[in-house]
Amino acid sequence: MSSSFGKNIKISVFGQSHSRAIGVVIDGLPAGEKIDMEKVIKFMARRRPGATDYVTQRREEDRPQVLSGLVEGVTCGAPLAALIENTDTRSQDYDNLRYVPRPSHSDFPAFVKHEGFNDIRGGGHFSGRLTAPLCFAGAVCKQILERRGVTVGAHIDSIGTVKDSPFDPVNVTAEDLNAVGEKDLAVNDSQAGLEMVEEIKAAARERDSIGGRVECAAVGLPVGIGNPMFDGMENRLAAAIFGIPAVRGIEFGLGLEASTLRGSEHNDPFYYDGDKVKSRTNNHGGILGGMTTGMPLVFRVAFKPTSSIGKEQDSVDLVNKEDAKLNIVGRHDPCIVTRAVVVVEAVTAAVLLDSLL
Repeated sequence: MSSSFGKNIKISVFGQSHSRAIGVVIDGLPAGEKIDMEKVIKFMARRRPGATDYVTQRREEDRPQVLSGLVEGVTCGAPLAALIENTDTRSQDYDNLRYVPRPSHSDFPAFVKHEGFNDIRGGGHFSGRLTAPLCFAGAVCKQILERRGVTVGAHIDSIGTVKDSPFDPVNVTAEDLNAVGEKDLAVNDSQAGLEMVEEIKAAARERDSIGGRVECAAVGLPVGIGNPMFDGMENRLAAAIFGIPAVRGIEFGLGLEASTLRGSEHNDPFYYDGDKVKSRTNNHGGILGGMTTGMPLVFRVAFKPTSSIGKEQDSVDLVNKEDAKLNIVGRHDPCIVTRAVVVVEAVTAAVLLDSLL
């Protein structure tokens, strides 16, 4: 099914943006793993709506209700199921979108595919609201990974033209990854963060939106996780990351810039550090031939501007079959990147734990 992913660990997300609740079922987690729910809730709070004045003002507590899979806070081998209630919905804000699709949104293809029965409220099952249960799953997987020596973290790489300081692709540490996740705005350079917020607020004042990028890294991975050809680490990460709404691209290591270089410039020289093989640079981003190399796993994810904007736009009336003007009301993020950082972390943690098992 399209709302599930994973091989050894199956993660299935359910619900719609304005349904009574949303949730996730995680099947295949190893038994005997203690899960700190306070840490889970703290992790999920990083994407919660309404937390600042530059994100959507929809206010949801996002406190997961665990239905099964834990006994006294420890995984018991049964599927771990969690429910998150939707409590602050305004479905009437979407009445005018039922037959007039938003440009750059899933409304039109969903209308055609589901013959008009798709849930338009808040984007239905296509909504970024469904990243809340993904964050629950990722928070659980992160705790299990950390006990295996693997740490995942991410920061805002850019908002519009404003860039943050990147992770050191060779020397980034678990402490670096954890530290940026503790900040109110996940950036390495605080001044860049202030400029990013101004960029977002400027777009919002003009009833517009803006996109950006997230950089994610993982350290502590052993050598050789993944497979060649169609089951490589890039393949599995990319497939899952593209399940996050608004993702437009992903690049590993030096990414597209590698196409401008010569082999002598791009190749990462190997050397022995004690009894471990490392590379002096990390243009490959920690993956070669679909397999981890033991160097930090580093990649970047590009997000498009939020498609729901306040400016009047051209669209079509699917019932009367004529051109139409569209004015969108409701509460929408002028930039989703600030909340997407933790979602990228979550999905990455889930894929890495699945691959390790």
